[in-house]
Amino acid sequence: MKSNATFEEIGELLNRHHSFVILSHVRPDGDAIGSQLALGLALEAAGKRVVMINEDGVPDNLAFLHGSDKIMTPTEGAVDAEVVFALDTATKPRLGDKVLASVKHVPVWVNIDHHISNPRYGQVNYIDAKSPATGQIIYELLMALGLPFPDETRDAIYVAVSTDTGSFQYPSTTAKTYDMAADLMRRGLDVGTINSQTYDNHPFRRIQLLQALLNTLGLTACGRVAYWELTALTRNRLKLSPEDSEGLIDHIRAIRGVIVAVFFEEMADGKIRISMRSKDRKVDVCVIASQFGGGGHALAAGIRMAGPLDTAKERVLAAIDDAVVAAGL
Repeated sequence: MKSNATFEEIGELLNRHHSFVILSHVRPDGDAIGSQLALGLALEAAGKRVVMINEDGVPDNLAFLHGSDKIMTPTEGAVDAEVVFALDTATKPRLGDKVLASVKHVPVWVNIDHHISNPRYGQVNYIDAKSPATGQIIYELLMALGLPFPDETRDAIYVAVSTDTGSFQYPSTTAKTYDMAADLMRRGLDVGTINSQTYDNHPFRRIQLLQALLNTLGLTACGRVAYWELTALTRNRLKLSPEDSEGLIDHIRAIRGVIVAVFFEEMADGKIRISMRSKDRKVDVCVIASQFGGGGHALAAGIRMAGPLDTAKERVLAAIDDAVVAAGL
C-alpha cells in the first residue's frame, strides 16, 4: 500500500505547478463540494489557475456557498491542467465517466480523502480515515502550508465538516474538529446564518419525501436494524433531486435500541443505492458494504448493487442482522 504523502510534499507539488483541476464524487454532498471550494479558492488566492468540476454539478441545497458557481459540469473537451486533486472520493470511478474522460490526459493525481476503503489511486495520496471529514484535512493542509484563507474557504470548510459530522454530533468528531470550528469563528464565520442556510432551508418536497419514507419504515427480526426505501415511482412522483434525501437517514438512526439504519434507493438504471449508518463500532458497516462491492467508514458506508429492490433488501439486511448477532448486541 502506498504510504501517505506529507503536507510538505504536497506543498512542494503546489509550488512546482501552476494549473490544477479539482474534483469530487458524483451526487456530491456538503463535504465534497465544501472541500472542492475550500481548496480551489485558496489556490486561486495564491495565484494558481484552478478549474473545479463535478459530474453532477452543485446541488441546490449548497448553491448558497459563495464561489459555488465556479464548479462546472464536465464538457466534451479535455481539461488543460498539470495536476488533478480528487477530494472525498473513495474510488476513482465515483468521480463519474464524463469527469474521468475530461481529465484523462492530466499527468499527476493527488488523492485526498477520509474513507478507510480508499485504495490510494493517486500518485500522491493523503488518506486519513480518522478524520471526520475531508474538509478538516483541507483545513489542516492550508494551515500547515500557510496558504491563503479567504472568507469563502472558511465558510466552505465549515459546511464540509458540519454536514459530514451530523452537525458535530457523530463519534468521529474530535477535539481538533472543535478547535478548527473555533478558529473559523475567530476568522469571522457567521455560524447562525450559515447553519440556517445549511439546515433550515429545505423545499417542501423533502418533507413529502420524509412522509413517504416513513410509510415504508421497518425493523428486522432482531429489532436492532431500522430501514426504509425510496422507489423510482416515489422519486418521479415527487420530482425529487438527489440532495433531497441528504441526512434523512438520521431520523431512523435516532430510534432507541436501533444499532444500524439503512436507506434503500431504487436508481433510474435499475441498481440499488444503499446507505448504512451504525451507532456501534462493533458493527462495522464498511466491512458489511465490502461484501457487496461497497465501502466507506466503520459507522457510515454505502453500496451500489444490482436489483431488484426486494432482493437487495433481503441480502443486505440478512448480512447486517448476522453482524449484529455476531457482535452480541
